[in-house]
Amino acid sequence: MSEPIVTISSGQLRGKRTEHGVAFLGVPYAEPAVGAARFAAAQPRQPWDGVRDATEHGPTSLQGPYPAGMDRLLPNAIDPGDDYLNVAVWTPDPGAQGLPVVVWIHGGAFVRGANSIATYDGDAFARDGVVLVGINYRLGVPGFPVLPDAPTNLGIRDQIAALEWVRDNIAAFGGDPGKVTIMGESAGGMSVATLMATPQARGLFHRAIIQSGGGVSAGAPDDLGKVTAEVARVLGVQPTAAALGAVEPDRLLQAQTEVSLAMILDPDPARWGATTITGGFGIMPVFPAIDGDLLSGAPERLIGSGSAAGIPLLIGSTTQEFNLWSIGLGMGAQITEDTLRPALARFGVPAQVVDGYAERRPGAAAADVFSAVVTDLLFTQPTLRLAQGQLDHAPVHLYEFDWRTTVQALGACHALELPFVFDTLAAAREGMAGSDAPHELATQMHAAWVRFATDGEPGWAAYDTERRPVQRFGDEIATVNDPRREDRQAWAGEPG
Repeated sequence: MSEPIVTISSGQLRGKRTEHGVAFLGVPYAEPAVGAARFAAAQPRQPWDGVRDATEHGPTSLQGPYPAGMDRLLPNAIDPGDDYLNVAVWTPDPGAQGLPVVVWIHGGAFVRGANSIATYDGDAFARDGVVLVGINYRLGVPGFPVLPDAPTNLGIRDQIAALEWVRDNIAAFGGDPGKVTIMGESAGGMSVATLMATPQARGLFHRAIIQSGGGVSAGAPDDLGKVTAEVARVLGVQPTAAALGAVEPDRLLQAQTEVSLAMILDPDPARWGATTITGGFGIMPVFPAIDGDLLSGAPERLIGSGSAAGIPLLIGSTTQEFNLWSIGLGMGAQITEDTLRPALARFGVPAQVVDGYAERRPGAAAADVFSAVVTDLLFTQPTLRLAQGQLDHAPVHLYEFDWRTTVQALGACHALELPFVFDTLAAAREGMAGSDAPHELATQMHAAWVRFATDGEPGWAAYDTERRPVQRFGDEIATVNDPRREDRQAWAGEPG
C-alpha cells in the first residue's frame, strides 16, 4: 500500500496508516516561537522543500510535570522543542471530501498538556467519519504574558492561528472547513468560551463543545501582569519581552513554577490582583486577559450578549469535579466541621449556601461537602450560566458525566470523561479510569459527540429553562430534568 501523502500550504506531508484511517502528526502551523519570538504573535509557517515526515508527534510547549499525586492520575507527554506550535490530524481518508472536523484544545490549567497524550488519540473519531485535529499552543507565562512590548493572550492567538490553518488546509485531509467544531476540556473548555467571545475567531468554527470549563477565567491586565512581573523579579530581569525572551527556557519554567506555588500558598488579592485570584481560583496563575482587543469582557458576559450567535453548543461537567484536587491532591484532608465554612469563605461562598449543602447531604463528611460546594462553584454553576447565556442565540445541549471510578475513591472527578469522549479507555487504564471502566459507556458517549459534530444533534432534548433537561452519562444513560434543583436554586438565590 502506498504511503499517504498530502499537500498543504507549506508543502507535502507523509503520514502513517492507523487502524481506522491515516494520521499526520507533528505538523507545524506556525514558525517556531522561541528566543525573541517566544513573546511575539505566531507567524505563518514558511514552505519547506520535499516531503516532510509526519509520522511522529511533534514537540510540546514549555511545561513541567504535574505535582506528585496528580501525575499518576493525569497522563502527560512532555517533549519540549522549537516546533511546538503544531497540530496532529487523524482522518478517515485524506482523499475524502466534506467530512466534519473537530478541533481539540487540551486542558492543563494553561500551563500543561499536549496533543500527543494517548487519551487524545483521534483514531476513533476517524473510524466514525470525523477528522480530528489536536492543537498545541503556548502555555504558561509565554502564552499569557502581560508585558509592555508583547501582545496579550498569545496562547489564544495561537489557537486562532491553528484554526486559520484548519480553514486553509483541512480539505487536504478530507475535511470541510465549513463544518468545524471546536472542543476543549478544563483550560481547553475555557479557551473554547474565549474563542466564542472574541471577534477574531468569528467564522473559523461552526459548533462548540465545552467540557468542564466556564467563561469566568479572564482577568484585568494590571492584575495578571503581577504574575509576569514576579516571574521577571525571580529571574532578576526586567519585565519585558526582550528580557524574558533572552532567558533560557528551563530557567523561565523554574521561575514560573516558583511563582505559581507562592500564589497557591498565599492567594492574597493585594499581592496578585483581585481578578487574578477570582479568575484563577487561587490555583491557576495564568489565563486570558481582558485586553480590549481579543477580549472586551468576561467570556460569560459576551456570550450572553450574543458574541457566538448561531453557534450550537454542547456543554457539561462531571458530578464530582473537585474530587481530583480534594482527594487526588489531598486538599480536603484538613477540612473538618470546624474548618469547612472558613475554608469556603476564602472562595466567597456564603455560609447559608454551605449550610444548605450540608443539610441536603446528611451524614456526609465535611470534606465531601467541601468538594461538592467547590465543584458547583467552579464548574457546575459556570456551566449552567454559559448554557443559559447561549440559549437566546443558538441551540444548547447540556450533559453531566456521573460514572464513578473506584481509583482512589475519586468518583466522577475532573477529566474522568476524557477517555470516554475519545473512546480511548485502553490508553487510560493506568490513569484514573481504572480497569473496570465500562466500554459501552465510552461507545455511547463518543457516539453522541460524533453526532453533534456531524449534525448538531447529540441525541437528547435541547436545554431550556423550564424543564432544564440534562443528559446524564453514568451507570445508566438517561435524560434528567433539573438535577439537584435545590443546589442550583441556592446559587441563584431562588426560593426552594
